[in-house]
Amino acid sequence: MAQVTLSNVTKQFDDGTVAVNSVSFDLPDGKFLVIVGPSGCGKSTTLRMIAGLETATSGQITIGGQVVNNVHPKDRDIAMVFQNYALYPHMTVRQNMEFALKMRKVPKADRQRRVMEVARMLELEPLLERKPKALSGGQRQRVALGRAIVRNPKVFLFDEPLSNLDAKLRSQTRAELQKLHHQLNATSIYVTHDQVEAMTMADQIVVMDGGKVQQIASPLDLYNRPANRFVAGFIGTPAMNFFEGKTETEGEQTWFAEQGENGLRIPLEQSPEAMARAATLGVRPEHFLLTEPGDQFGFAVTVQVVETLGNQTLIHFPTGGGMGVAAISPDHEIRYGDQAWLRVQSDRVHPFAATGERL
Repeated sequence: MAQVTLSNVTKQFDDGTVAVNSVSFDLPDGKFLVIVGPSGCGKSTTLRMIAGLETATSGQITIGGQVVNNVHPKDRDIAMVFQNYALYPHMTVRQNMEFALKMRKVPKADRQRRVMEVARMLELEPLLERKPKALSGGQRQRVALGRAIVRNPKVFLFDEPLSNLDAKLRSQTRAELQKLHHQLNATSIYVTHDQVEAMTMADQIVVMDGGKVQQIASPLDLYNRPANRFVAGFIGTPAMNFFEGKTETEGEQTWFAEQGENGLRIPLEQSPEAMARAATLGVRPEHFLLTEPGDQFGFAVTVQVVETLGNQTLIHFPTGGGMGVAAISPDHEIRYGDQAWLRVQSDRVHPFAATGERL
């Protein structure tokens, strides 16, 4: 396996579009890095430059200590797993898995041994003589994984590999990929638009938007300390609430006062000086608490939507700037039109300046 480093990598297409703008990160040997962001943010282009399928306009890409900008894709010793599986339809599972080894002129006995090892690992042994058309989507994805693993490359690259699977299969395959990563101790870079995949699988996450890196951090650091408003809104399900307003002080207590007719007043633990530039306050739905009517640090809301999810209930309520969402215990029976009293866990709020940066 190998360390992967990108230093100020930029991709500008012939029409002038800058798809990737000065991206840098350092992935240690054996770690699992996820690049996540909305469609068109540059994440797949970044992966394709690492693979050698796109040429970087500027910057440097290093794999295992070797600069690979001018190295042909087949000589980079990487294996890529695609969204559409890219299996050869006329070949059996066995033939698909051993094809790359055959091209490298690996002896037949060694090819067969390696294919069987990986087939056992992925529970593909009963499927080895089938062709792709006879397989389910999940089985095809396991074959695509197996074909990558048999090569024992320095780096695994995954380009939205679970996008074509249904929700149940995605969850199962996520778990399989995590288990495989620990078994193989493989350096892996995984691209997805799904922040749940990113949060559940990664050692480190690179969040991209508009071709630029917005933040690089562990999953928990991204959740607890998002660097800016974009990251805060992108990471977490349900999405973070954002309240526009300003800081006010009454006696020794600092409040964030949301603008608008139904504006909320949220108590803060931070000092007035620290919050002076706060233009937006972010609160995750799970950081609201139900409280008693009349709580001096709480506020009454009128419930307009109730979503029962089993493990939690989401209630939607009007605020000064639109609708807020709170996640509460399903033990509380709340219906449309009810008045509920909420308070915010004041140590879990996220203040942002007008520029979007975290304060």
